Amino acid sequence: MSHQERRERATQKIMDETGITPQMIHDVVHGFYAKVRTDAVLGPIFERRIEDWDHHLNNMCQFWSSVALASGAYYGRPMQKHMPLPIDRHHFDRWLALFAETLSELCPPAAANHFMERALRIAQSLELGIAAHNGVILSKGERYDPVSKWQPD
Repeated sequence: MSHQERRERATQKIMDETGITPQMIHDVVHGFYAKVRTDAVLGPIFERRIEDWDHHLNNMCQFWSSVALASGAYYGRPMQKHMPLPIDRHHFDRWLALFAETLSELCPPAAANHFMERALRIAQSLELGIAAHNGVILSKGERYDPVSKWQPD
């Protein structure tokens, strides 16, 4: 069996188990970013950086297809895109809250759980990476808050 055949079988298995489809991914991405764009916390950060929303939404559909369905559709580097952003734990908490809200509106429980489990890991990974990029090494369970930077004893 080729790599492509294994990937297609894995994707189909996930779709069968969760009910996630490419259309659902499209709806989640578009619904979520509609909330983000009007959000007082996240909206200004995105609006300052994204010039072509159609392109961004297409990329995010590919990203979530890769993350949720193991499709291999996304080839970007999300960590590098996020490291220079002025964001911390409060932004990630808001991002996760809006994402969970979108999932509850659009997805059956199995799909929502599958998406959210991955979103939590992504948020944690990005938060750790951004903290390290800013010279802060977080301990297990610690959150990145640039107001309270670590100081040596």
